[in-house]
Amino acid sequence: MIHKIKSMYDNGQGLSIRAISRELNISRNTMKKYLAMDAQGICVMMEDTSREKWLDGYRDYLINQLKDYPKLSAVKLMRRLCRKVGKLPISERSMRRYVQNLKAEVAVGQYRYYEPIIETVPGVQCQVDPGELRGVLINGKPHTVYFVAFVLSYSRLMYVGLSLQP
Repeated sequence: MIHKIKSMYDNGQGLSIRAISRELNISRNTMKKYLAMDAQGICVMMEDTSREKWLDGYRDYLINQLKDYPKLSAVKLMRRLCRKVGKLPISERSMRRYVQNLKAEVAVGQYRYYEPIIETVPGVQCQVDPGELRGVLINGKPHTVYFVAFVLSYSRLMYVGLSLQP
């Protein structure tokens, strides 16, 4: 990325800092920092991938809290951590991002369990789910499409019926 920025800037002969930052969606201050670095500084920075986050010290605590309470929000986790540690030097948004990544890694919560129903006779039992889709374009105009889905319990065959009226 840094080499791409330097090639686009080309020692002031190429694009401006503002144009590059707009194109790559990077702040201008970061652009200036990268342009001021020499090749050796860039290599050192790219080799050091051990970037540590402030919340990594409390990772085990957060994981235990999420295992005990899978529906716990990041804001409530932050309040609990504040009670334990005191004032935190991070923003609420940083905590939300960290918890979101942590939930994706740990995959807390209950998984959906499926087991076929064997004791039923074919054609006797089915599951019915109604629903609607809004904003479906039909001949260039948005419409609401209503549907009902039938799933047979024994064979798991599905039938979906559609209508433009409820």
